[in-house]
Amino acid sequence: MVTVARWILALLRARGAEVVFGLPGVHNLAFWEGERHPLVVRHEQAAVYAADGWARTTGTLGAAVVTTGPGAANAVAAFGEAAAAGSPVVLVASEIPQAQRRAGRLRGVLHESRDQAGLFRPLAKAVFTPRAPMEVATALEAATAAALRPPRGPVYVDVPADVLGLPAAKAQRADRSHTSTAATSDLDEVAGLLRDRRVVLWTGRGAVDEPDRIGALATRLGAPVVSSYGGRGCPPTDHPLAVGLPPHEPEVAALVGDADVLLAVGGDLDGMNTRNWTMPRPPLLATVDAAAAAEPPEWRADAAVHGTLGSALDGLLARLGGGDVKPWAPEGLRSAVLGRLRSDPATTEAVTLVDAVDAARTALTVLVCDMAVAGYWVGGYAAAPVPRSLAYPVGWGTLGFGLPAAIGVAATGRPALAVCGDGGIAMALGELATLVQEQLPVTVLVVDDGGYGMLRYDQERAGHVPVGTDLVTPDFGALAGAFGLPYTAVVGVGDLEPALAAAVRSGMPHLVRVPARLYPPRTTSPRWHED
Repeated sequence: MVTVARWILALLRARGAEVVFGLPGVHNLAFWEGERHPLVVRHEQAAVYAADGWARTTGTLGAAVVTTGPGAANAVAAFGEAAAAGSPVVLVASEIPQAQRRAGRLRGVLHESRDQAGLFRPLAKAVFTPRAPMEVATALEAATAAALRPPRGPVYVDVPADVLGLPAAKAQRADRSHTSTAATSDLDEVAGLLRDRRVVLWTGRGAVDEPDRIGALATRLGAPVVSSYGGRGCPPTDHPLAVGLPPHEPEVAALVGDADVLLAVGGDLDGMNTRNWTMPRPPLLATVDAAAAAEPPEWRADAAVHGTLGSALDGLLARLGGGDVKPWAPEGLRSAVLGRLRSDPATTEAVTLVDAVDAARTALTVLVCDMAVAGYWVGGYAAAPVPRSLAYPVGWGTLGFGLPAAIGVAATGRPALAVCGDGGIAMALGELATLVQEQLPVTVLVVDDGGYGMLRYDQERAGHVPVGTDLVTPDFGALAGAFGLPYTAVVGVGDLEPALAAAVRSGMPHLVRVPARLYPPRTTSPRWHED
C-alpha cells in the first residue's frame, strides 16, 4: 500500500525536490516508513533552510517535512527567509489526528494549537489544509505548482497525522505551465527606451538562469551589468561588462546614476539592494520580469515587460538590431574598487578574506553566507563564476542561515562553503552532526570575533559601551572532535587560503576557524550613507 505520506514524498521528488529534508516526530513518522525517507537534520528550522538552499542552488522545488505544534513553529523563521528570497519551497507539517480534534475547542491534545496554519499565512504564497487523501492529492499538486509559478515563493501544507498513514489517492496534475508571451507593444516600448541611450543593466534573482542572453543583451547595448545578491553570476564576474560589485560602493552607485536608463531584469530593486531606494537612479527605468510582482514596486517603471524571460530577452535583442554598441563605462572597475579597499587599513583584512575565499573555491563551489560581518564581505564582494553560486539571507536577514542552508546546497552534489560568524553558527551547532552523518561536502568557515560583531559595531558607532554582544564561544577544535569532524585552526586571515583550499577540495565535511574582527562593508545599513 502506498500511504499518503509516501505519496507526498514521491510527488515532491517528481517536482524537483529529489532530497526532502525533515525531522521525525510522533505525528509524522509515516514519512520515515519504507525507502527514501527524508534527510534528517537536528532542528526544524534547519530543515527549511536546507530546502531553501536546495531551491536556490538548483532553481527547482525545495521541500521539508516537520511535525505538529512546536515542530511547525520551529520552522517559521526559515520559512520567512524563503518568502523574502522568493524561494520555491513546500513545507509539509503534520497536524494532530482528526479523531482528536473538536471543532471550536482547544482540548490540550499533544502539540495541539487553534490554528497551526495561521503561523504561516502572513509569510506564505499559499496555504493548504487538506483533511482527506483526495484533498491531500489535490492540495499537493496545487502547492508545488504555486511555489514554482512566478513570482515564486514558499507554500505551507498541513495534514493530520491519522491521514498520513491512509492509502493515497491520486489527483489530476495541476497546470504547471509558467510560460507567458510578452506583449509586442511592451517590447517595442522598452526597446525604444533603450536605443541611443546609456544603459545600466541590472540583473535580479529572476534573471539568474539567463546568463547567455543577459551577456548578449549587455554586449548589444554596451551596458555595464550590476547584479543584486540574488542575480550574482548572471553574467559571471569575468564577463567584460560585469561590474562584479554591489551597488553600495560609491563608484558603482555613481556609474548607475550616470546612465540614462536602468534596465532591470528579474527584479530585486528592493530596500537592501538599493539602500532603501536612495541609490542614485537614472531618469528612466525599464523592467523585464516573468510576472508582475506580488507587491507594488517602490520605483515605478517607465516601460515594463512581463513574460517568460528567455523569450522576452530574445524579443528585445531582435528589436535592438545586430550592431553592438561601444561600452560607455570605464573598464576595470572591480579591480580598482577592490584595490582601494585592499589598501585601506580599515578594510585590508576583510578583502584578504575575500581573496582567500575566491582562491580556495572551485568553479562549482556555492558560497553560503550567514548574517555575519565576514558573510557580508564574501556575499557582496566575492566573485561569482557561475549563476546560483551564492546563497545569502539578505532578504529577511536570518542569523543562523549559513550552516543549515549549506546542507541543502551540498545535497545537490555541489560543494558548499559556509561563511559564518561565531555567534550565528551557535544557532545551528547541532547540524555539524548532520554533516558528519551524511558526509556532505560542506566546509564551514567560522570567522571568530568573540561575539555579535556587527551589533557590537552598531553600539560602538552610536557611542555606546557594547553590552550583550561579547560572547563566550566554544573551543571549536574540541567541538569538531566531539562530532568526529575534521578541523583546522588558522592563526590569521593572511594564512587562511591554503587551509581553506585544502578543506574545500577534500570533498568532505570540514570545520575551519580563523580569528578576526573585521570592519563592516558599505553593504551594511549603518554605512549606506557615508561619504
